Amino acid sequence: MMSDPSKMKVLVVDDFATMRRILKNILTQLGYKHIIEADDGTTAMDILKQEKIDLIISDWNMPKMTGLDLLKNVRGNPDTASTPFIMVTAEAQQDNIILAVKAKVSQYIVKPFTADILGEKINKILT
Repeated sequence: MMSDPSKMKVLVVDDFATMRRILKNILTQLGYKHIIEADDGTTAMDILKQEKIDLIISDWNMPKMTGLDLLKNVRGNPDTASTPFIMVTAEAQQDNIILAVKAKVSQYIVKPFTADILGEKINKILT
């Protein structure tokens, strides 16, 4: 896994445009230049078929396909199985965290969060 953020492609998946913008701003501050947005899990799946993505940051609650279903799809596909996946959610319930861990989530962030927390979680995965 490359650790130079400027060369990495990050996929941000959230049905809420404001949240995508917040994540994009934080990622830009952290030095990421290639940020692709998807508004739900199905759109994200289409992007993953076409692009080599180095990191996925996804919301949990989305229409059409949840972040958990997206995670399961990513892990179930040999081409994307090892792609780092950070789940962002307003749900801090233990059950959800367990489900995400069972589905092999890389890191889990509960909203609201700071740029420092996101940076820290990314570093944990990439170093």
